[in-house]
Amino acid sequence: MLAEGDSVLVGVSGGIDSLAAAWVLQMWRHKAPIDYEIEAVYVDDGFWKPADGGQAPAERIQAQMSRFSIPFSSVKGWDIEGKRTCFVCARNRRSQLFDLARRKSCSKLALGHHKDDLVETFFINALYGGNISTMTPRQQLFEGGLDIIRIFAYLEKDDIRTIAGIAGLEAVPSFCMIDRDSRRETVRALLDRIYDEVPGAKSSLFSALGNVREGYML
Repeated sequence: MLAEGDSVLVGVSGGIDSLAAAWVLQMWRHKAPIDYEIEAVYVDDGFWKPADGGQAPAERIQAQMSRFSIPFSSVKGWDIEGKRTCFVCARNRRSQLFDLARRKSCSKLALGHHKDDLVETFFINALYGGNISTMTPRQQLFEGGLDIIRIFAYLEKDDIRTIAGIAGLEAVPSFCMIDRDSRRETVRALLDRIYDEVPGAKSSLFSALGNVREGYML
């Protein structure tokens, strides 16, 4: 996923997954056989208001990145026209990260997605989009001009919580009003029931993502 001389932009949302991804990439720099640079960036969608009290999410993230000498910046999210949905916000944030990576001449964009996310994305696309697809550990974009890397693609959420505990990282709460009312939350609840009833279902589903029998597809 990484090569000599890479400049890696790490998208940090404040969630424990992206914070842990930034920490791991910084730790790897001290022992990897290659030299690369990283910078963490937070796209502020403006959900937090001073009236909410406490520190702004960007400040809380910056404090944690500073502990590990990780360069950090916060940018205001692009304005969204029309109704906000999780899909619209995520697409907008992703587009802005692509633009930032281009302007900063970054070769890689690191995101904190993990095994559970990949399985959930498969079901979201199948149930709501009518297509068979998911996210990949490494994805080339713009004719090779930028790679998305997901260093936790083969780790489960519980593994990342363990990593975060070792690093002493703390998730920064989301202030989005519909954060827990999304298609991903619906699919997550559905999968939790499947995992409870079918032993080993998560591993089997994850294996299936790389074991497509094309001759038996429509």
